[in-house]
Amino acid sequence: MSETHDLPRPRRGILDIAPYVPGESAVQGVNRVFKLASNESPLGPSPKAIEAFRAAADDLTQYPDGTAHDLRAAIAERHGLNPQHIVCGNGSDELLTLLAQAYLEPGDEAIHTEHGFLIYPVAIRAAGGVPVVAREENLTASVDAIIEQVSERTKLVYLANPNNPTGTYLPFAELQRLRRELPTRVLLVIDAAYAEYVERDDYEAGIALVAEHDNVVMTRTFSKAYGMAGLRIGWMHAPAQVVDVINRIRGPFNVNVAALAAGAAAMRDQEHLRKAVAHNTRWRDWLHEKLAALGLEVTPSVANFLLIHFPDTPGRSAMEADAFLKRRGLILRRVGGYGFPNALRVSIGPEEANRLLVECLQEFLER
Repeated sequence: MSETHDLPRPRRGILDIAPYVPGESAVQGVNRVFKLASNESPLGPSPKAIEAFRAAADDLTQYPDGTAHDLRAAIAERHGLNPQHIVCGNGSDELLTLLAQAYLEPGDEAIHTEHGFLIYPVAIRAAGGVPVVAREENLTASVDAIIEQVSERTKLVYLANPNNPTGTYLPFAELQRLRRELPTRVLLVIDAAYAEYVERDDYEAGIALVAEHDNVVMTRTFSKAYGMAGLRIGWMHAPAQVVDVINRIRGPFNVNVAALAAGAAAMRDQEHLRKAVAHNTRWRDWLHEKLAALGLEVTPSVANFLLIHFPDTPGRSAMEADAFLKRRGLILRRVGGYGFPNALRVSIGPEEANRLLVECLQEFLER
């Protein structure tokens, strides 16, 4: 048997990565549970997507279309894009990771904001890069803070817009300023996973910036508003040279047959998407109002979740609230890893779950 020091060793920095911990989905001893921890759609996928998924079961022998031709065509039709500028992936996480692998040399720096999505530092470190954190202002990304962190070694900037877990966003004018003030050698990666939920006139997901500039990429997902997190489908809109790079290193069949079929069907069923967004808008605003009336601080959100801040007092902390809610079948997301040890993130759920959450939190606070 080999001595320990003779065993294969991972690349430097890999063991510094804190593994991503997903939201919980079950509570021991509780039969009926509402999972409000992972920002999944309470309406689920389009019936047309489900039908396409089932039909795909008849053709599992052959490899999937490695070009994702029909899925890219459906995305292009919906958003008015050139399908040649689209790459599909096994969730947008895969694409975010591939971008780091493609554009970071060991020791290169990549910037993300202080409360940004936890996958960014994982992807950066896995590629041998150095994560650099830019402060936020009022739990919102700051263009000035990002620019302050740019150095000669900066190669990437990851920006979640809207951001998870805060639900805040940068308006399009600020995105334009960020692009303008970044060196052209730096790739700006706009993670617009929650774009479908935003109903603000000053918001733009990133499509316009990608169309006009060679150093901007936008990623999107089917996991949120389209209700298909279980199939892992993401896509990227990027300049031709970035598409070429990513297509050289991605797996040749990285999106499976069922996902390709269901994704295309979902993209072509915009009526179902409109219903999902309308449900979210109604219950997000309702839930924010009711939670604020209980005396809880809630970060205003344009996405499909709310960040709830709890008092830093014994008996009323986020940890105690989390335990209390779980006993009543409500699973929220603890966000200590994002820098919020005394907050919980709640996904907008079905009406029954939203009402139950308010009732339970009222009981918790009045104990």
